[in-house]
Amino acid sequence: MRQPFATPRRTDLVEMTRLAVPVVIVQVGMMLFGVVDTMVVGRLSSEALAAVALGHIAVITVSSFGVGVLLGIDPLLNQARGARDQGSFRRSVQRGFLIATALMVPSAACLLPVGPIASLLGQPPEIVPLAAAYARISIPGLLPFYGWVVLRLTLQAMGRLRPIVATVVVVNLFNLAADWVLVFGAGPIPQLGPIGSAWATTIARTLLFVILLVVDRWDLWPLLRFDREALRLQPLLRTVRLGLPIGFQLQLEIVAFTVIALLMGGMGTSVMAAHQVAINLASLTFMVPLGVAQATAVRVGNAIGAGNPDGARRAASSGLILGAGFMTFTAALFIAAPALLARAYTSVEEVGALAATLIPIAGFFQIVDGLQVVGAGVLRGAGDTRAPLVVNLLGFWLIGLPISIVLGFPLGFGPQGLWWGLVAGLFAVAGFLLVRVAWRLRGDIARLAVD
Repeated sequence: MRQPFATPRRTDLVEMTRLAVPVVIVQVGMMLFGVVDTMVVGRLSSEALAAVALGHIAVITVSSFGVGVLLGIDPLLNQARGARDQGSFRRSVQRGFLIATALMVPSAACLLPVGPIASLLGQPPEIVPLAAAYARISIPGLLPFYGWVVLRLTLQAMGRLRPIVATVVVVNLFNLAADWVLVFGAGPIPQLGPIGSAWATTIARTLLFVILLVVDRWDLWPLLRFDREALRLQPLLRTVRLGLPIGFQLQLEIVAFTVIALLMGGMGTSVMAAHQVAINLASLTFMVPLGVAQATAVRVGNAIGAGNPDGARRAASSGLILGAGFMTFTAALFIAAPALLARAYTSVEEVGALAATLIPIAGFFQIVDGLQVVGAGVLRGAGDTRAPLVVNLLGFWLIGLPISIVLGFPLGFGPQGLWWGLVAGLFAVAGFLLVRVAWRLRGDIARLAVD
């Protein structure tokens, strides 16, 4: 029986790095939208920061499910590219756009009642109206954002990453300027406060789609020529079934973190703001292994499509090494300089001091966080989308959250106790996923087919 992991060659690591670096830049660029919102609004007040945090959590919770469902086309695109099957590749792109359009209705329905839901969950009443407004204003930006996800997955599978990077950089610069102008006002533009950051992000998400579609029209537009086969119901449903477990997996993970945020909100506005600073920082570093995971899914899928299982194993090993390696560095940084990192986010002394107690805890889960996300990328590249869902259910909901609640409340460890539960959950998820990857990569790996 073949070994599940293979020692990567130097060329494997170089090729993975070459693909991962631009993907990481894109991931970090997408995360910067939320970081810029947080850092700009954080100059107003802790109430404004907490309101944007709550609104942003709602939008991310909802949109993550949509992104996960769209990721169902990822292994299909990557494996079709490896097999040089242009017909399947084109149909997967078009099915992605059909799914993206259909996702708008449930996404909007979930974001409209954010205000009443936040009130029922005991969030501070002074931040609920602003958080609800942030969520409502974000709705028009979701359809172009979903469309951008489809374009991005398409170009990643093709190895065409420069247009994606250029688009993300340009739109981030726009978002920074728009955030500052709309939040604080400039000339004839009135000061909109936290609501201004929501408008800036919505406009930026629309620009992401439009600019990328225009910039790389030579590659993308031929793929959009109507293919009647893309409308066939059974292949479309099979594509959705591939994506649904990923959507629920992302949902379970983000909702677990959301539950922690809501419990923080019940402890007070300053605690909620401090949590947002620490989780935003941890999420920013997480974008690097998340980018590596995307690159790993591409390389594993290409190898499987080309009928090269040994190449898939080497790609998996390369991705795991790169993801864990980077997070080792960030773990040391979080533990060594938490106060310095906290001051970069907020000038409110109470918020910064509390955030500095949470950031070192994030340092303890950096490495396993990198391993678990790259492991999920390996499985996605192989077309195994259900196992990560089960693993997240076990790790976060049956292990992590119960420990968080016990440490945070009955045992009296407060915000720090809630975060130590997250550490336990991430360790469990990483362990389960690595076992599944080892099992999945044994023997030959068949290519996916939905047509």
